[in-house]
Amino acid sequence: MGSDILGHYSTTASRSASVVIGSYSTSFGLACWLLGRKERQDIENIYALVRVADEVVDGAAEAAGLCPTEVEAQLDGLERETEHALKIGYSTNMVVHAFAGTARRCSIGVELTRPFFASMRTDLAQHSHSPESLKDYIYGSAEVVGLMCLAVFETMDGATAGQNNIQLTESARSLGAAFQKVNFLRDLGADSTDLGRLYFPGLDPSAFNDGHKLALLADIRHDLEVARWGIPLLAPRARLAVRMAHNLFLALVVKLERVPAAELVTRRIRVPGYQKAYIALGACAGPWHQRSTTSVQESGL
Repeated sequence: MGSDILGHYSTTASRSASVVIGSYSTSFGLACWLLGRKERQDIENIYALVRVADEVVDGAAEAAGLCPTEVEAQLDGLERETEHALKIGYSTNMVVHAFAGTARRCSIGVELTRPFFASMRTDLAQHSHSPESLKDYIYGSAEVVGLMCLAVFETMDGATAGQNNIQLTESARSLGAAFQKVNFLRDLGADSTDLGRLYFPGLDPSAFNDGHKLALLADIRHDLEVARWGIPLLAPRARLAVRMAHNLFLALVVKLERVPAAELVTRRIRVPGYQKAYIALGACAGPWHQRSTTSVQESGL
């Protein structure tokens, strides 16, 4: 009886996590659909907690009328609740409960959640970065999320069971870093104007030019290339999903390369729905389709 009650609660909690990803990220959600049902839910459970924490520091709490001290208290409370749920396997916060279920099953612990919350806390107090602080921020805000997803993938049928750990870890971190840097570039204007944040060291958005843009994109392309080498080492279904996510962001890089720097600070660049569908088809079709998919990405179509 007790297990049935907890099972129903856990299922409901996971459904709430799926609502979060469906509302906030169509691209990430689309990639998740290439996974098996169980792993897709685990990735959604991770993303939901990440998204809720991100919303705390990115304005939802402030929009509700909370002062900076109260916003920080909310983030601290969310971290405490997460760590407690990791220990006992239960939370009254359904997003936290869903995350904890995945984390306990996939051996995700505070060695990953603490750096994540530390980076979220940085957003509340630090509005510009040095190269060193940005490296730490990206590790906590994005690379550890890649490592959480990798922990899920390592439970899947066909996983390499501990083999290639160094390369997979490097690839997971590089993919997370690439995603974060692309978002920094896409949100350059909004981050500086609306949130008062300057992530790229020494870069003034009002003086942003094509040289700055191309240098940043070259760094992102390097991260994507490192990430790409780890994809064939993943379990087959994970390979499809990660390949799609990788290719979606590669398509974004191509679009960003074609948009003048001055325009990037005034609008957010997106990949249209029809191109996302084509990239999804390419990911499902496998290696034989990669050359044609890549040519479409590089053409900017």
